[in-house]
Amino acid sequence: MSFNTSSRQLPDTDETSDEARPREARTPDAPAEPQTPETAARATTGGPAEAAGPTEADVPGDSSTATGSAARPGAAEPTEPTEPTEPTEPTEESPEPAKGTASTGSPGLAAPTEADEPTDSSDVAETAAPDSQEPAAAAEPAESTRAAKATEPAESNGAAKPAEPTETTGATEPTTAAEPAQPTETTGAAKATEPAESNGAAKPAEPTETTGATEPAAAAEPAVPAQPTETTGAAEPAGPAVPGDDVAAGPAPVKGRWRGWRAKHPVAARALTWTTTGLAAVLVLFALLMPNSSAGFRPGEFVRIPVEAVFGAAVLIVLPRRPRVVVAAAGGLLLGVLTILNLLDIGFNEYLGRGFNLVLDWSLFADARAYLQDTLGKQATLGIVVALVLFVIVLLAVMSLAVVRLAGLMSRHTATATRSTLVLGTVWIACAALGVQVTGVPVASDRTAKSVADRTERVQATLRDEAAFAKFAKKDAFGNTPPDQLLTDLRGKDMMITFIESYGRSAIEDPVMAPGVDATLTAENQKLVKAGFAAKSGWLTSATYGGSSWLGHSTFLSGLWISNQQRYRTVTAGDHLTLTKAFKKSGGWDTVGVMPGVQKAWPESKFYGLDKVYDSHKLEYKGPKFSWSTMPDQYALTAFERLVHGKKHDKPLMSEIILTSSHQPWAPIPKLVPQDQVGDGSIYDSIEKAGKKPADIITDSTKSKQEYGKSIQYSVSSLIDYLVEYGNENTVLIFLGDHQPIARVSGNHASRDVPVSIVAKDPKVLDKIADWGWTDGLQPEHNAPVWKMSSFRDRFMTAYGSTPAP
Repeated sequence: MSFNTSSRQLPDTDETSDEARPREARTPDAPAEPQTPETAARATTGGPAEAAGPTEADVPGDSSTATGSAARPGAAEPTEPTEPTEPTEPTEESPEPAKGTASTGSPGLAAPTEADEPTDSSDVAETAAPDSQEPAAAAEPAESTRAAKATEPAESNGAAKPAEPTETTGATEPTTAAEPAQPTETTGAAKATEPAESNGAAKPAEPTETTGATEPAAAAEPAVPAQPTETTGAAEPAGPAVPGDDVAAGPAPVKGRWRGWRAKHPVAARALTWTTTGLAAVLVLFALLMPNSSAGFRPGEFVRIPVEAVFGAAVLIVLPRRPRVVVAAAGGLLLGVLTILNLLDIGFNEYLGRGFNLVLDWSLFADARAYLQDTLGKQATLGIVVALVLFVIVLLAVMSLAVVRLAGLMSRHTATATRSTLVLGTVWIACAALGVQVTGVPVASDRTAKSVADRTERVQATLRDEAAFAKFAKKDAFGNTPPDQLLTDLRGKDMMITFIESYGRSAIEDPVMAPGVDATLTAENQKLVKAGFAAKSGWLTSATYGGSSWLGHSTFLSGLWISNQQRYRTVTAGDHLTLTKAFKKSGGWDTVGVMPGVQKAWPESKFYGLDKVYDSHKLEYKGPKFSWSTMPDQYALTAFERLVHGKKHDKPLMSEIILTSSHQPWAPIPKLVPQDQVGDGSIYDSIEKAGKKPADIITDSTKSKQEYGKSIQYSVSSLIDYLVEYGNENTVLIFLGDHQPIARVSGNHASRDVPVSIVAKDPKVLDKIADWGWTDGLQPEHNAPVWKMSSFRDRFMTAYGSTPAP
């Protein structure tokens, strides 16, 4: 009798390793019987004789092989057939479970092989006839429509696995399983096999559901029935994929790669883990203890116990996982924000002599960007802005991750974290109560809490100040004074009110800058005396420091203390009487502004009462910029003479002039040239190229001081030379600094005082202020009177004939 076999080969099956498969529970009551040729012949169904599978001795390879050799062509050499034996049916007295060898190479499982569909029931019976030259193979339940079902591997623990009953939609045939097996449903494609287990127990074969006639399946006594699987058309791997699966390779998950590397290099992984945790702790402690001024960075500041850390740890320890992660991330974000605010405080203290104002100072970033662009160029400014934005983002993210990491560490070691928190809390309370200090710094720190409270108070104070200042600005001692009673003692005089950028007290008294500046003031005063002029000088305390020049200008001219941007916006939006507007209101002067630093629309000109403004575009300059300064002071004054002062006027002029050559970064600095060679400014090309670059001095305090002193000397000399050249009997000059230079030049504890001088040829002008106690000449004495800059307007107007009328 011949076999009715198919010429098709089984598809490759999933070669998933044993370890990846879930182990089936095995019933100890059905121990495995060693597989022999004799017992293999008995693996038949209860109907006509069925073909027996290859015996254990005939199957080559290790029992742990994931997929059988019969499943893939060429997987193993066929063994020599054994002597066929008569099939023996099990009896009731001696029930013997059918056994077979799986085609995967693992003995002990009755594994079905692929066969063509039988044409009738006799073909099925003939498969076990002794006429075959091949070893008897167990009949495989085949799918009658399209594809063969893949074989299931055998478990090698020796216990026979029950064949699960097949469920068909056509004709079905009974199986001889001792216990019914659970069905497996397939609809079109081969189901992947499950790997054999190497513990000796056979795994139950999963039956199939076919759409046509089914073949009887050989079954063994089951241990635990396998769960049915369902396929709808494509081969599906049974069980999770593990390394070694015969599946398409893809990129391993990052977590998996990290675990693999950690398993391979445990020492390095442990070192990296603790290093990362240590850096997270250092970063958090630094943020909690960070001072908000450069002078505060002392070693003792960072050996303190922050109470915020103790409190935060206690909260994180008691929280469940999800709330703990949220609170830790939010706390890290808050620490990142506080760190950024501390850095802003350091920068503002360095440049403006005050901390960052959360309400008012955001608008100053645009001015800072413009300053950098004028000083360093567009590309360098863009690079700096991008770097700062990235720094802020990275800092916030890293700080949040650091707190989350520490929170996770505490949750994994709750007992240790709790004890440590209690100990640190006790130590903090003791140090706070006893006032323990290290290098003069208290060990018990609450810096972050105080910083938050201070910022909150400053915000509230700022909001209160806005309302109070708006009311105060409406009051004006000369607001209702009739025009004919304003500045009566200066009628007919050409008035010049000139601000020299960053001209502060340090220029006259600092040991590095004073020798050069004092020598210049002495020399220029001698020029004045020789030309018939006289001068008196004193000190004014500016409302600003290091920058924000417009605050100093508005304070001086309005008589109001304008120390922040909100006050500036409030006063310039109103009609408060400024000193320049008083000249205009009196009707005795034409008013003009010379503003080489103004490079865009300047609506404040109406507030200052200026009839016309000559900004950087209207001064007709054709030369190079000197860093931030758009043009040299000598050129600005020369253009003023050519365009305004030198022309005939029906009325005397009142001119407000801003000189910018002494603006930071003080490199390069212009040089004086013969007056007849100034021209359109082209002569300054070679001077600018030969000058120093900002990068040459910006990080060196001594060099910055030296160059700053030279810039003050240049500005003062340019102004006095102009006055001597073009001044007359009716010229009255008031010139002063708007603020001190930045702390890198003036020092960390410098005052906000600036020198102020009044120069005139007419002795009656200076006689009006004889009782002020000012020093004769351009250099005020150290002990000369110091007034607030906001007091100058009322004192000046009163001295020169104005009648108060609130």
